[in-house]
Amino acid sequence: MQRIRIRYAKRGPLRFTSHRDFARAFERALRRAGVPVAFSQGFTPHPKISYASAAPTGVASEAEYLEIGLQAPVDPRELRVALDAALSPGLDVLDAVVAEGGSLADRIDASHWRIELPGIDPDVLRRAVAAFRAAAEVPVERMTKQGRRTFDARGAVNSIDVIDQTEAPSEVTGAPCAILDLVVRQVTPSVRPDDVLSGLRVVADLEPPVPPRATRLAQGTLTAQGDIADPLEADRERVAIGER
Repeated sequence: MQRIRIRYAKRGPLRFTSHRDFARAFERALRRAGVPVAFSQGFTPHPKISYASAAPTGVASEAEYLEIGLQAPVDPRELRVALDAALSPGLDVLDAVVAEGGSLADRIDASHWRIELPGIDPDVLRRAVAAFRAAAEVPVERMTKQGRRTFDARGAVNSIDVIDQTEAPSEVTGAPCAILDLVVRQVTPSVRPDDVLSGLRVVADLEPPVPPRATRLAQGTLTAQGDIADPLEADRERVAIGER
């Protein structure tokens, strides 16, 4: 009867929540908030929830998306508040809009990442990034569900830049920290932030002395200017037109 699209964040220690753990927590939050969620048909009905390219476990995010089907219409603003209150702090519901057509997955083809690299000199990182950009391809290995695979980490990277440590203190320690600013297109197999870091290790032997911290800042459609369009904006625009 109604579909709602939701943007949520994974912050702090909750970034270690796996996708499966979040899905269970979200279903419990739906029940606690009294949301009239619709269910699939058959012998084992499931709530109608679809997720769009969830971030890897251990990665923080400000831009995770899902869609739920409802049995009755609700006010998306009230739904956002109720679900946010029902979830643990660190799993934060940031936005909710009525789905006005199209597929949410079709509106997401790239991600914008911020990767903190404490202990790495910005000039060393710049040289590694220059070598990465100059490479025609950067083969890396990763274990997948199909076993260990080798794939190109370079081809999916739309832009990769370094933010000087004096301009961007660490979100964790507050101390100066070299930052990698990264826009990656969604391909198959997916290229994740740790794959790009593996690629920097391949081309420049870059080895961070402490674990990096990655945060997804945005997801959406990559524009010709290299920006990422908000996947919920089209729904807002259709609602605004309907209200005129």
